[in-house]
Amino acid sequence: MKQLKGQAKNINCEILGKITFKNVGLFSSKKDLVFVSKNTANFPKGYLAVLTNIENTETEQPAVFGIQNLSELNEGEVVVINTDGNISVLYEIRSTHNAIMATERCNHRCIMCPQPPILQKTDKTEFNLKLLSMFDKSTKDIGITGGEPTLIGDNLFVLIEYIKKHLPKSSISLLSNGVKFADYEYTRKLALILHPDLQIDVPIFSDIDAEHNRIVGAKTFYKTIEGLYNLAKFRQKIGLRIVVHKQTYKRLPQLAEFIYRNFPFVFHVAFMQMEMTGLAEQNIDELWIDPYDYRAELEEAVLNLARRNMRVSVYNSQLCILPESIRDYAKQSISDWKNIYLPECEGCELKDECAGFFASAENRHSKKINKSALSIDNKSYDGKEVYNE
Repeated sequence: MKQLKGQAKNINCEILGKITFKNVGLFSSKKDLVFVSKNTANFPKGYLAVLTNIENTETEQPAVFGIQNLSELNEGEVVVINTDGNISVLYEIRSTHNAIMATERCNHRCIMCPQPPILQKTDKTEFNLKLLSMFDKSTKDIGITGGEPTLIGDNLFVLIEYIKKHLPKSSISLLSNGVKFADYEYTRKLALILHPDLQIDVPIFSDIDAEHNRIVGAKTFYKTIEGLYNLAKFRQKIGLRIVVHKQTYKRLPQLAEFIYRNFPFVFHVAFMQMEMTGLAEQNIDELWIDPYDYRAELEEAVLNLARRNMRVSVYNSQLCILPESIRDYAKQSISDWKNIYLPECEGCELKDECAGFFASAENRHSKKINKSALSIDNKSYDGKEVYNE
């Protein structure tokens, strides 16, 4: 998420509020609004807080001074302001990757998790309901993530029901390890919400139970499988996610076959390039492989599913390192706030169509990134002839 920093004054507790650049007037409600004031110390009263780029001045209002990058904020965005002057943007009005974190707890410890779980005793549901109440009503997509969201129990259903009622234009992507859905009654409760556009995205890392369990740090392979079947029984939309790294790439073709034979009901399968933060960064020597070096296995796995009419995508991967046969399956999937392009990408004719990189990949990425490897208009691609339709 976007982060800003300034000097806090009169802020004694965390403030959650919606950004406005407009003085809404004397008789309008300001109880959830954070006013942004540029180049002036004339702060209107009644707002939760004031954010400004000017240096410290006298005021009795909660304020953060000296913010250098105020231009990164937009009308209608939602921020949380900490007592130390740190500001995090939790909802971006122009983004298609907005999400709420149900909990930071998790019952897995995946070897490549970009956000390692922490022990969190407080329930975030009330905070998340307030956060959702500030989302724009036209928001198209909302993610529910963690940690493991099902660890908040039935409060997960409270969040989904709130979105259904108050944000009816929003689809939901629920990221879960799927273990809790082995509980038939819990899965039934989810289905009874009858959300019209809910997808449960579940990771699976191997067709071999012991390999999957080793990667997730728990003996839960068969619970995840049972959860997938329970979700299918209730006709829930299911996605599968496979993070590709040194410990998973060799059996991608076998995993694709396993998925086709055992889960033909899934709505979508995504093969994902690894994000190198958190535990992935800590375990990098055990995980890193140049994505160019697993292109053959990835190509076989993707085409195995696609030729059987399964919906499949490649996430977080750069077009110039993909075989031409699967470039059409590549999606721009990296969240806006952590999406970068390298100097090597400048001048590439397909840059606007390419996913680019996680910011964490700036110093570790494929050595084959090269705009000259890509071309259009029937020029060569990776030594082969390409004929555009």
